[in-house]
Amino acid sequence: MVKDTLIEEILSLKSERKAIILAHNYQRPEVQDIADHTGDSLELSRTAANIDCEIIIFCGVHFMAESASILSPNKIVLLPDISAGCPMADMVVNKGERKVWRKFYGYEVEPHFEYPHNFTLKDLKNKYPNAPVVAYVNTTAEIKAESDICCTSANVIKVVNSLTEDTVISIPDKNLSAWAQKHSEKKIISWDGFCHVHDRITSKDVFTARQKYPNALFIAHPECRLEVLEMADHVASTSGMISFCKTSSHQEFIIGTETGIIHRLKKNSPEKLFYPLRDDMVCPNMKKINLQNILTALKEIKPIVKVPQDIALRAKKALDKMLSIK
Repeated sequence: MVKDTLIEEILSLKSERKAIILAHNYQRPEVQDIADHTGDSLELSRTAANIDCEIIIFCGVHFMAESASILSPNKIVLLPDISAGCPMADMVVNKGERKVWRKFYGYEVEPHFEYPHNFTLKDLKNKYPNAPVVAYVNTTAEIKAESDICCTSANVIKVVNSLTEDTVISIPDKNLSAWAQKHSEKKIISWDGFCHVHDRITSKDVFTARQKYPNALFIAHPECRLEVLEMADHVASTSGMISFCKTSSHQEFIIGTETGIIHRLKKNSPEKLFYPLRDDMVCPNMKKINLQNILTALKEIKPIVKVPQDIALRAKKALDKMLSIK
């Protein structure tokens, strides 16, 4: 089916189903273009919770659809490709080692990272019983439910410093934890997880890009290694990058995050130039959703992501505690 026909059918069925389409900043350009809203994962979930609709088509990965389900329990949340997951989210477990295949809301899906140890979040909490758990939103609903408070890449420092305890457990991203530690006097116990897209960046990559684009500012995502973040002109979440580049007087930027965001950056600031730090900074899972499976999801009203109420209520407490921080 040609692109224009797909788009026409999606828009028609979307209206009929009273649905909205949400797309993360890393999604394919054509998916971002058809979305009602684009943004980061939590930003989109909060937007959906305040919109009058019956169905949410979430163009992202597992944990994002779960967050939408938690914040919009009375709406149907569809993830067009049920295999679109997050390796980093799969790196932290609560009840022992994951099996090769696992149930995900009625579907058999392969985990994107086979955690190699029997060490669990429960073990870490037992080792540091007085340390609150700060869970990055890039975690499963089950892990959020076992945590005290959530954080985003934009507010992790504020969240950590808001806690009264001197020792804090931070999961799952060791790089985000290191960034928070650099800006906090608290002792941060970090899980040994990472984003495979951001963690591969080295200081050599930054040096090479600066040599190639000498007039460009380097913007880095907090999921990058600390050595990379310390070389950046600005460190920001995806939404922070978009805001910074739009308002900056500079005309050229080296972007240290998944390349999908460059489409949004160019749309917002067509007169400016944006260069990927590395051409291979691509998340395959973020590219699994396309116009065809969006249309199929709308037609069939599946795959549905519905977080069980007992998990959703506990996970929402961690999210709400974060959102209460001014």
